[in-house]
Amino acid sequence: MKNNYTCCHWAVLIPLLTLFFQLGIVPAYAENPLTQQIISGTISDQKGLPLPGVNVIVKGTSTGTMTNLDGNYSIRASIGDTLLYSYVGYQTLEKELRPEFIGDLIMQPATDALSEVVINAGYYNTTERERTGNIARVSGEDIQLQPVVNPLQALQGRMAGVEITPGGSHPGMAATIRIRGTNSLRQEGNYPLYIIDGVPVNPTPIESSSLMSSTGIDPLNNLDINNIKSIEILKDADATAIYGSRGANGVILITTKIGYNQGTSLDVRLYHGGTTAPQRYDLLNTQQYLAVRKKAFENDGIEPTERNAYDLLLWEQDRYTDWQDFLFGGTAETTNANLNFSGGNNTTSFRFGTSYFSQGTIYPGDYNYHKITGNLNLNHRSENQKFNLNLSLNYGVDTNKMVGNVGFNSTTAILPPNAPEIFNEDGSLAWELWERANLDNPLKGYFNESNTQTNNLISNISLSYEVIQGLQLKANMGYTYYDAGELRKQPKRSYNPADENIHSSSHYKTNRTSWIIEPQLIYNTNINQLTIEALLGTTFQENKDQMENFQGRGYASEALIGNLAAAESIVNARTENNDYRYSAIFSRLGFHWDKKYFLNLTGRRDGSSRFGPSNRFANFGAIGMAWIFTEEPVIKNSLPFLSFGKLRGSYGTTGNDQIGDYGYLDAYEATTGTGGLYPTGLANPNYSWEVNKKLEVGLELGFIENKLHTSLSYYQNRSSNQLVGYPLPAITGFTTVQANLPASVENRGWEIELTSQNLETTNFRWQTSFNISFPKNELVSYPDIEQSSYANTYRIGYPLNISLLYEYTGLDPETGFYTVKDVNEDGSLDYQDRLIIKDQNRKFYGGINNSFSFKNFSLQFLWQFVKQEGRQTLFSAGRPSNTSVSVLSALEGDSKYQKISQSSQASKAYNYVINTGFPFEDASFLRLKTLSLSYKIPKNLLKQISIKNCRLFMHGQNLWTLTDFTGLDPEIPNSGIGNLRSITGGLEINF
Repeated sequence: MKNNYTCCHWAVLIPLLTLFFQLGIVPAYAENPLTQQIISGTISDQKGLPLPGVNVIVKGTSTGTMTNLDGNYSIRASIGDTLLYSYVGYQTLEKELRPEFIGDLIMQPATDALSEVVINAGYYNTTERERTGNIARVSGEDIQLQPVVNPLQALQGRMAGVEITPGGSHPGMAATIRIRGTNSLRQEGNYPLYIIDGVPVNPTPIESSSLMSSTGIDPLNNLDINNIKSIEILKDADATAIYGSRGANGVILITTKIGYNQGTSLDVRLYHGGTTAPQRYDLLNTQQYLAVRKKAFENDGIEPTERNAYDLLLWEQDRYTDWQDFLFGGTAETTNANLNFSGGNNTTSFRFGTSYFSQGTIYPGDYNYHKITGNLNLNHRSENQKFNLNLSLNYGVDTNKMVGNVGFNSTTAILPPNAPEIFNEDGSLAWELWERANLDNPLKGYFNESNTQTNNLISNISLSYEVIQGLQLKANMGYTYYDAGELRKQPKRSYNPADENIHSSSHYKTNRTSWIIEPQLIYNTNINQLTIEALLGTTFQENKDQMENFQGRGYASEALIGNLAAAESIVNARTENNDYRYSAIFSRLGFHWDKKYFLNLTGRRDGSSRFGPSNRFANFGAIGMAWIFTEEPVIKNSLPFLSFGKLRGSYGTTGNDQIGDYGYLDAYEATTGTGGLYPTGLANPNYSWEVNKKLEVGLELGFIENKLHTSLSYYQNRSSNQLVGYPLPAITGFTTVQANLPASVENRGWEIELTSQNLETTNFRWQTSFNISFPKNELVSYPDIEQSSYANTYRIGYPLNISLLYEYTGLDPETGFYTVKDVNEDGSLDYQDRLIIKDQNRKFYGGINNSFSFKNFSLQFLWQFVKQEGRQTLFSAGRPSNTSVSVLSALEGDSKYQKISQSSQASKAYNYVINTGFPFEDASFLRLKTLSLSYKIPKNLLKQISIKNCRLFMHGQNLWTLTDFTGLDPEIPNSGIGNLRSITGGLEINF
């Protein structure tokens, strides 16, 4: 594709870089240094404990520093200057410098902590008090102890409007995250935007042929959760419109930790524990199972034979194996070690860290996951505080040895309880008894080996210079590199010797690189009671994706598998190369009047190489407003019990370009042999941007000096001009063509959040936070849907996540089998008869978190809750597989279940009834998501061994679930195991 952006790149970058180099050599001080001196001291709280991270600034200048872990600081200032001391949750202090001032201060808790909480809004910072958009925030301290591979999994139950569903029980599987629902008809069109230290990261999971193939590999697996300072999620138009086409599905901002400005610190954190599957099916034992099987033959009037009753005639009748325990009854050991070294002085700070994480498997076999990460954060500012440099490097390597093509699924878990051994005494797979029953060994493929290794680099450098007071030039530059290689070895001893298999291998390789440059101009000024914040910037970004996979076959020996030179043939080779370019101009204008009235205007013009020349650019923008009405004298006087009140609202548009590359061009591939091409993609140069219009109103109230704070939000998001692969008739020679469909999807709902300081004394503190969301998803319009390929998938006026079901009409009094209604009475059951529409979305969800501290002890626990329905289909009785104990009622004849039978008519009736409302049950749950207990060893005991702080802790994850659901995990009721229960213990030491 022709590069239309190159000239613009260099036209902007060359003068900007030249200006930066010239500004970097300006003298450090304009003032006379002889009038200044070093002020140093210690900042502590009302209990006398040191406060690390307190911001100390010379008022009226940009000169500042931060206290270290011991609360110590030093800063250059002059007699007569005023120092400002600010810290989250504490009152800001102003201290005029006099000769007798020694530098030590005690800070008191703030009555209005909202104004102290700084929130990352992407291109700018705001506070909880002054924000006009809807931004949810979780600090790194809340999630750092959770033994999860992907840091986003630690957010479950902590944020309103954010649904995170685990991909499965194998470490590294990609989770599904939805921010305020599903906007696009395309699965790949619903990924949020990931921004890590200002650098966008491709959220699409990596393809895999291992046990992670159903979800793919999450690209965030390589991050170190201990290195995260905060995670902010931008939800409404005011917060996301500045990201334009990338913000339709929400934006996730991950900020990593930085170093301290004073002294040095060495932090060590270690923990170890075990992980297990928390739930089991309630299945039949051997005697119950055999009774059900014999009853089936009795009811059918059929004589058992070795072919149809191998479990009765060939297998031992007194044998019992708990196949669930065999399959997922193991304990996966989990280990984490984290080391960080940080320090600095008045102008430079740094933080270097490394970590190691490993997790085994609950399944049979020696499968494991290992991750090693390294990170570096460097911050420097000139002595006159005008020039700033921030460097962030995050690198991670993980190795996932999770085998592919093995029956680690529910089919193995429901084997007959008297089924024979899986392995012979010598450790090889047993085949004889399985073969006599005309079956494969359930663990066919057990000796396959899969090794997936990924390397992930995320780097960012930010340069800024204050040209004049209030005017700042800034450039943000980032580079990412992601490389994934997978080798799956398939020796023939993994398969039945009678099938004459050969040694083979599968190879996958994915490479992603991207760079981004964002020059910005920032201007802030105050005019009496008016504060103006202005931002103007541009974005240049390029992504390159490469993928290849193939198979090697016919290796001479098992030891040579994977060595392609030893393979007889290489087959099924496939390669892909995609180049994506993106550019934009964005701006923001923020107005604050008297700290009461707030107006935020954002706009962005995006250009994407995924669209044809006539539709390549689009405009997006938003307006956000807020009114802190408790600042009005009339409100203060008439409602004295109300310590804080804010009304806010926003409206705007974002877009979506999450489609394949080159869809507006005809695509061809080379034929096998020489000189030939064949078409693989049909061009459509006319499709355009998907648009998401977002509306929100919110009310925030604070009571009892903001010790009780509540927030209520209503949102309505409508996504139109849907981008999909439109199905084509087979006669065209193509399966789909990229196009816009005239469909509109709406997400609306209510979100309620509450935080409270329940009790606080000298030695005891109790805090609570609560959130609940009531989402509603609806396909609002789709003209002529009956003539489209989605006629049997969606219904107008209903959510996207629905099931079209038959109407269950009870048991046939003659046959005793399930029956469903033939609506059109044509003698066959098809989609014309599926008139029942079942909504499979959550009715509401949320979490409640409590934190207690008493002297040196602290306790924190989070409850997650969900209201939903799920399908449980484990009630087929009579066939040669285990089933739920609930079907035993059918032995007596008076049961809601059909007559026990192994006939084809019974199987047909069962297959119909599982597509009715019959198998649905309440899958709501209340889960103890996290539980953490820690003890901080008194400092007087640590001084003798030169340790500053030492903390012992225990952490539990998914410890207990209250639910009526009879499946393995109510959180993913239509799948298998999702969340594992883990218990870990460890210590944290600071030197």
